[in-house]
Amino acid sequence: MKIKVVAHEAEEGGFWAEVPAIPGCATQGENMEELLRNLHDAIEGCLPVDVAEPQPDDKSLILEIAV
Repeated sequence: MKIKVVAHEAEEGGFWAEVPAIPGCATQGENMEELLRNLHDAIEGCLPVDVAEPQPDDKSLILEIAV
């Protein structure tokens, strides 16, 4: 999956970034490497996770796909 991120230089030093496709998803880092690591964690944390096991009926299929 590819997702666009907007990275900014922070006034107090370091960087911060936001993910426009996921409202409220943002993070920061003291350098670009830390920012990128934190972005992966932030995006994972912002994406909804289905924790309940799906229960198909006779007319449904459960598919698992990678994006």
